[in-house]
Amino acid sequence: MIKFLIKGLLRDSHRSRLPLAVVATGVMLTILLTTWITGVLGDSINLNAKLATGHLKVMTRAYRENMDQLPVDLALTGTDELIKSLRTDFPSVSWVERIEFGGLLDLPDENNETKSQGPFAGIAADLFNEGSGERERLSLDKILVDGKLPSSPGEILVSSMFAQKLGIKVRDKVTFIGSTMFGEMTINNYTVAGTIRYGSALLDRGSILIDISDARKALDMEDASNEILGFTGSDYYDDAKATEVMVSFNKKHPEDHDQFAPVMLRLRDQNDLGTLIDLMSGVVGLISFIFILAMSVVLWNAALIGGLRRYGEVGLRLALGEEKGHIYGSMIAESLIVGIAGSVIGASVGLSLSYLMQQKGIDLSKMMENATMIMPGVFRTRITPQAWYIGFIPGIFATVLGTMLAGVGIFRRQTATLFKELQS
Repeated sequence: MIKFLIKGLLRDSHRSRLPLAVVATGVMLTILLTTWITGVLGDSINLNAKLATGHLKVMTRAYRENMDQLPVDLALTGTDELIKSLRTDFPSVSWVERIEFGGLLDLPDENNETKSQGPFAGIAADLFNEGSGERERLSLDKILVDGKLPSSPGEILVSSMFAQKLGIKVRDKVTFIGSTMFGEMTINNYTVAGTIRYGSALLDRGSILIDISDARKALDMEDASNEILGFTGSDYYDDAKATEVMVSFNKKHPEDHDQFAPVMLRLRDQNDLGTLIDLMSGVVGLISFIFILAMSVVLWNAALIGGLRRYGEVGLRLALGEEKGHIYGSMIAESLIVGIAGSVIGASVGLSLSYLMQQKGIDLSKMMENATMIMPGVFRTRITPQAWYIGFIPGIFATVLGTMLAGVGIFRRQTATLFKELQS
């Protein structure tokens, strides 16, 4: 029976050509849109995790309330013992100390007078210790634009856009002006080892990267840091695991009146990233529903048009004694074959295009220059295990549903009417 139906579809291309094209196109678009949104949101979450939030973050309760201001005076103290405790209690998580701070960067002229000056957001990480994994985590080798990476105290990296704005070049001497952990003014000189481009306009507009030992010396923060970041084993955020670790840690440090007691937050609790995570988790189902609905309407109309041509065929089959139910079932079987074939073609094209976009990406950095959150400048798709089968859901279901809706007309029409159409 299946062989007979396939032969019929191959010999009568009018019966299969349009539905096959619609299914293939719909499946391709479903896969492309799913991988695109998953890639963009996933890369945004991953970039935020590496640069700002971590998968988990430990801070003081007071710092949590004023996190956007990067208050170094509300930092954690005794971090050596705290990070040892974290590594003992949660060995599957990689823990690193970070200091986020702000200030002014001053470029002097030949007379040591201010040539240019601008505010910046600074990130201090453990760059000199290879065991920390910070160089790989921040992809320093990839984002380095000019110069070299810091190899000794007193060397810093400046974002390329910020360097161009102030006229800073590699090996220039610059001055950091800010305030210490105790509110005292601090002035320190550094050498620009190189320039970097994060790929996020928010950071590239004005930021520096410095080793944490230099930042502690400048900010008077020995054995202190305002943030301890935790990264789970996977590159991508695991909300279930992060929640488990956070709940366990916060139970050991219950809420009290000590503003400097440590508290842990998940990635989803910071920078409004919870919305992105919820959107990414629900986007696959939403896209599938939309395409199933849209494709069902299109295929329904296509089946109705095709059905007008087939009333004579139906009348002949009824005249030969075939039951309406059997005719209806054979039409559904035909649509199932078309749906599977179209889904295979659409999935092949969709996955191929998604892989190409995953490797090459689309550079939208010019459009992201005024972004107010950390977003990647190059947008890429991301092929997940779901992408291999998600297109088959609307491809097969919508095709069968469209035929089922259109085929109801067979049962509504009288057999005599069908015979009359056969005679005409």
